[in-house]
Amino acid sequence: MTLPELAKSLHNCQLCKLAKLGRSQVVFGVGNPHASIMFVGEAPGFNEDQKGEPFVGAAGKLLNDLLQSANLSRDQIYIANVIKCRPPNNRDPEPDEVETCKPFLMQQIQMIRPKLVCTLGNWATQTLLERKVGITKVKAQPFYMKDFVLFPLLHPAAALHQGNLLETLRDDFKKLKEFLDRHTQPVASESAEPTAPALTIEPPNPAQMDLFGS
Repeated sequence: MTLPELAKSLHNCQLCKLAKLGRSQVVFGVGNPHASIMFVGEAPGFNEDQKGEPFVGAAGKLLNDLLQSANLSRDQIYIANVIKCRPPNNRDPEPDEVETCKPFLMQQIQMIRPKLVCTLGNWATQTLLERKVGITKVKAQPFYMKDFVLFPLLHPAAALHQGNLLETLRDDFKKLKEFLDRHTQPVASESAEPTAPALTIEPPNPAQMDLFGS
């Protein structure tokens, strides 16, 4: 199955209760299908539900600025959410909704094969780390998973709701840029099309795999 085929198969997904709780459409994901960097958020909000794309509201505008600060653009990356449908009133996803939708996120990751996955906020971070851990304890540091490196970040919406977090989020994107600078090789291309950064991340050693110690 290809990425467009997976998107088409989920076009009118009815597998969880969110299909009947007021969602307008499934928000699958958008961006470079060959991206070496993928961003994963929590769930669509009102604007995302209306447009069918992740991060198009105020949080999306802030994310665009943060990406630019790290020398990235939307054309270079792929963006998706753990949950593909908007929960009512933007409430937190419920465990059964996460369990229903997580396999589709994992399929996206397998098809895109990013080397770096940046999770935005608690829900995305806990879902991919498979650990109940607060974002403030793990943010802005790399975790070496089996198939990719995970780099948790605060969710832009949190910084919009709590202005004191905005500078922290900007600092965390500086750390992301430093990580990318250490692991990115320049790509010589005559094409006018944006290219995904060529990340060279060495496979982790056993000590790095032990995320939080025994």
